[in-house]
Amino acid sequence: MTQTVKIGIIGSGGIANAHAQCYKKMSDVEIVAVADLVPGKAAEFIQKLELKNAVPFEDHQELLQLDLDGVSVCTPNVAHHKTSVDSLLAGKHVLVEKPLSITLEQGIDMVETSLKMDKMLTVGFQPRYDPNMQLVKEIVSSGELGNVYYVQTGGGRRRGMPQGTFIKKALAGAGAMADIGCYSLDLALNTLGYPKPISVSAYTSNLFGTNPDYHPDAANFEVEDFGIALIRLEGGKVINFKVSWAMHMDTLGPTLFLGTNAGLKLTPAGQGPWSGVWDGGIGSIDLFHDINGQHVDTSIPVKKHNLNIFYEKVRAFVKAIQEGKNIAPIPAEQILINQAIIDGILRSAEAGKEVSISIPDLRPAKI
Repeated sequence: MTQTVKIGIIGSGGIANAHAQCYKKMSDVEIVAVADLVPGKAAEFIQKLELKNAVPFEDHQELLQLDLDGVSVCTPNVAHHKTSVDSLLAGKHVLVEKPLSITLEQGIDMVETSLKMDKMLTVGFQPRYDPNMQLVKEIVSSGELGNVYYVQTGGGRRRGMPQGTFIKKALAGAGAMADIGCYSLDLALNTLGYPKPISVSAYTSNLFGTNPDYHPDAANFEVEDFGIALIRLEGGKVINFKVSWAMHMDTLGPTLFLGTNAGLKLTPAGQGPWSGVWDGGIGSIDLFHDINGQHVDTSIPVKKHNLNIFYEKVRAFVKAIQEGKNIAPIPAEQILINQAIIDGILRSAEAGKEVSISIPDLRPAKI
């Protein structure tokens, strides 16, 4: 008999709505409770989504006292650390939305707490479930490209700057890097097998966000809306990374994987001013290689599918709980590397020079 998984949701904003809608489609899941520190907001969320058996709370600690198997952490970025650690300490498995945390130190604490409690900590990177993203990883992992020494990745929106908690440094930690850049980094790093970073040299700016002609809350815009970085990885590999929330351009270019035997070029799916970043599917895949000494360009057909990749992300979390092996679908240990690079980018941009990236050996937290 399939286990009914009892879920709590912390935070009741837009991303929480997406989680709840996915859970509601699963006959083997029960949403037991919702917590939000804004008075009445959790109750309103429950009523609107018709979660008849769910209980509202203003304090997430009260939610964690219930008999729950897992928790979706859907708070603003600033609360990811505390709510995730509290949930893990309460013996719950955790699916936390991206980015993992505000600081690298917080991310380390989250991962080490999950190790200490022997509970899953998985991170919401739904593009991993796109069949074409998986196809790209299969191609590179097969050795078709030979030794991959260079990756160009990132993406830009012509106009795509959010508001609210996304633009305050104390609440978001970072801007475009954490919001959409993390997806581009995951595309590159996951395809390469998540090699460890060594150093980064970066530049960031917020020339659009702080301009009232382009953003309605320019006076309160504190994070970067554009950034570029050269990231050195173990094994002699480098990533040329670039991301933008706003620019006078239609694209920052395709994602490229250059190998000693072949190269791979990817373009993202989607059109319009909010597209052009790797938070969705792949529009095209092209292989550049040689046959009998001749240059050959091969277009690889993208897989057509009707998968809701956000649903697949949430479903993978539920399945992992049911399997009882405490194996996270997207391990936070991997995303910690992603977080370390973003941390390095911000440090390098502030210092105006290359900085080293160091990730300590992870060990169970002292509790």
